[in-house]
Amino acid sequence: MTPLTHPWVKSSYSSQDGGDCVEWSPAHASAHGTVPVRDSKTPNGPALTFEPAAWSAFVTGIQAGDFTV
Repeated sequence: MTPLTHPWVKSSYSSQDGGDCVEWSPAHASAHGTVPVRDSKTPNGPALTFEPAAWSAFVTGIQAGDFTV
């Protein structure tokens, strides 16, 4: 994977109280064609990368309520 030198953005779906925090790097996605995602509580930990179409389908599913706890 290309080193992640672009800034990370906290997902608008993440809790604002320090709970479930997911970050992604839209600038990296634009520059390299893969969408990196990480847990903001572990910024030096691993990042998962997704193809843009797969990430888009996942986000669409979240918006539709397909994933519930």
